[in-house]
Amino acid sequence: MKLVIAIIQPHKLEDVLHELDTREIYLRTVSNVLGCGRQKGRTEVYRGRKETGNLLKKVRLEIAVNEKFVTPTIEAIAKGARTGNIGDGKIFVVDLGQCIRIRTGETDGEAIG
Repeated sequence: MKLVIAIIQPHKLEDVLHELDTREIYLRTVSNVLGCGRQKGRTEVYRGRKETGNLLKKVRLEIAVNEKFVTPTIEAIAKGARTGNIGDGKIFVVDLGQCIRIRTGETDGEAIG
């Protein structure tokens, strides 16, 4: 089991979700976050508005997957989020020690689905 964490541009969220849907990856958590990377205060245009400063609006996706879905998840995120410009984001893959479905008590791979 792995936890795939991605930090992406907010305007690319719908594209990423579409790519995940086409690969039948439906279980995800999405959060609005602030952060910066290499663009360090460079001006960024988001929905027609220029934003500057050290902390820019980003979206964080967290997706718990079984081993066979790791590569398709990474490919979907990369395809949907890529613009080719600085600030496209990052994908992190972390080992997931345990997962428990609260409703049924299922654990690990069965709990993820």
